[in-house]
Amino acid sequence: MTPLTAQRVGAVLGTALTLLLTLATPAAAHGADAPDATNYRTAITGTPDLPGLEVITIEAGARLQLTNHSGKPVEVLGYNNEPYLEVRPDGVYENIHSPATYLNITIAHVDPPAHADPTVPPEWRKVSDEPVYRWHDQRAIWTETTEPPAVAAAPGQPHRIREWTVPMRTEVTPLQVTGTLDWVPPPNPVTWWVATVAGALAVALLGLVRGRPRAITVALSAAAIAAGVLALAYAVAREVDAGNHTVGPILLELLTVQLWAVVSALAAIAAGAYSLSRRAAGDFALALGAAAVGLFAGMVNAAVFHRSIAPVPWGDTAARLAVATVIALGVGVAAAGMLRLRGTTSGTPAPGETSSDPHTTGAPDSAAGTPGTATPAVTHHHNRDASTPPA
Repeated sequence: MTPLTAQRVGAVLGTALTLLLTLATPAAAHGADAPDATNYRTAITGTPDLPGLEVITIEAGARLQLTNHSGKPVEVLGYNNEPYLEVRPDGVYENIHSPATYLNITIAHVDPPAHADPTVPPEWRKVSDEPVYRWHDQRAIWTETTEPPAVAAAPGQPHRIREWTVPMRTEVTPLQVTGTLDWVPPPNPVTWWVATVAGALAVALLGLVRGRPRAITVALSAAAIAAGVLALAYAVAREVDAGNHTVGPILLELLTVQLWAVVSALAAIAAGAYSLSRRAAGDFALALGAAAVGLFAGMVNAAVFHRSIAPVPWGDTAARLAVATVIALGVGVAAAGMLRLRGTTSGTPAPGETSSDPHTTGAPDSAAGTPGTATPAVTHHHNRDASTPPA
C-alpha cells in the first residue's frame, strides 16, 4: 500500500471515529418512543381474567401491548374514563374525540386537537386489521422531564413511584390492568466504559505483532465476525422486546428501524470472511467493517451503561456485556487493521505479497544499473497498442 493510500484509509477511519465519538453522548441520552435504556421499570401485576386477552409491557416498559383473541370487543378507557380504544375481532378502532388518542402516540408532550373532547360521544376510526395494539399509556410510565422528588433526593436508592391502573371493559363487564412504576438506580457507567476500552486496547495490540502472522489475521477476522453476529443477536432481541415474535415482523423492523445496525453487522461479518480468504486489502476491509459495527451497532446502544433497564428480553447485565463486547471488538479490530495497514508502508510487504516499488522489494534500481554493465533495453511487444503498426 502506498503512503497516499494509507493516508486515504486513515482519513476514512478517522472520520468514522469522529462520528463514533460525536454520537456517543446522544446515544447515552436517547429515550423517547423506543428507548435505548431507561431507569424506570414498568411492571404489570394484574390482568383481566378473560381467556384470549393478553396485556404485556414492551420496549423496556415504554408501551403496553394488548392482544385480544377472546372473540369479544374490549374497550380501553382514556384518562377521563372516556372510550379510547376498542379492540374487536376484526381489528382496532380508536375514538377520534378521546384526548388519549393523541397523547398516547408519543412520550413527548403533545397538545390534542380542538375536537378531542372526552364528553363527546365516541367516533370510531379503524387503525388496524389485527386485534393487537400498542400505545404509550401515561398512567404506566414517567413522562416528566425532571425526576420525581424522591428520586432527585436519593437517586442511588430504589423508589416506588406509583401503582397504576388502566381501566377497560368488555360489553358491560368492567376490567382493569394493574401495575407498578419503580425507579431503579442506574449502574456505574465508569466500570463498563473502562472494561470496554481495556478490551478494545487488548484487541488493537494484535495489530502491532510484526511479520503479520496468519494466526493474528485469523484472530482479527474471527473477532470481526463475532462482533457482527453478536450485533445481529442484540438487534433481534430488541425486536422481540418490542413485541415482535414472528419472522416477518422481525425482519421488517430490522430492515427499517434498525437498518444501520443490521448493515454494519453484516459488513463486519463479510469483512471477517473476506480477510480469512487471504485476498488483497483484507486489513482495510477489517478496519472499515469493524469500525462500522462498533459505531452503528455498539455505540448507539451504549445507553445501557448509563441506565438500569435494557430493552431486551434477557437480563440487563447480559445486555451490557453484549454491547461492551461489540464496541470492544469493533473498535479494537478497526485499530488493529489500521496499524497493520500502516505497517505495509514501512518497506516490508506482507508474506505472500509483492510490491511494485523496487525500493520495497529489495530489487536493484534498473535505472542505475550495475557498474560497468550496460542495461539492456527490453521491448514488450505483447503490450503494444494494437492500433500502432510495428516500426
